[in-house]
Amino acid sequence: MWGPEGLDEAEAGLLGPPGELRGRDVLEIGAGAAQCARWLAGRGARPVALDISHRQLQHALRIGGTFPLVCADAAALPFADGSFDLACSAYGALPFVADPRLVLREVRRVLRPGGRLVFSVTHPIRWAFPDEPGPEGLSVSASYFDRTPYVEQDEEGRAVYVEHHRTLGDRVRDVVASGFRLVDLVEPEWPAWNTSEWGGWSPLRGRLIPGTAVFVCERD
Repeated sequence: MWGPEGLDEAEAGLLGPPGELRGRDVLEIGAGAAQCARWLAGRGARPVALDISHRQLQHALRIGGTFPLVCADAAALPFADGSFDLACSAYGALPFVADPRLVLREVRRVLRPGGRLVFSVTHPIRWAFPDEPGPEGLSVSASYFDRTPYVEQDEEGRAVYVEHHRTLGDRVRDVVASGFRLVDLVEPEWPAWNTSEWGGWSPLRGRLIPGTAVFVCERD
């Protein structure tokens, strides 16, 4: 799944036709518990799940899988040039780094010529609205152009969670400046079957404003 709307890779085929994934080397960036890598392995791909969080990868290990788990920084990938055919990231890594070009350039380096990167992030327009699922989440409360990061702190004032805002234009420029060609920008619509409400995600908001942006990029 590329986001809370429920866009399924099996249906969307953003990484390519599902039937052609067999034997492909795929890097999942910001893998968390490696759900995407597990799905890829089930289609015959050879995934590697990478995350900076050791605890997340421990959870992935408990769930199980035959693919490698790598604890590393996405801006300093521990792989040789041209190691992968594909790379993917569903809400992983890119929103949490101040300079996403560091990550994108590293991903380009480890992709083979013609390799594809697909990543999803919260749609930038959501930053202008309160993170509420009801009607209160439909009124603009902040400037879309304010790039101040969202920071949560513990009792001692230490940052425990940081997420960075990039406008849609920023994201496109990041992709191009990092040596990729932008093939598609997918803004999934909220489907009628999805009645889930979670955090600021809901059918009410999802049918009116986009919640996820999926960037499909290729290394020429």
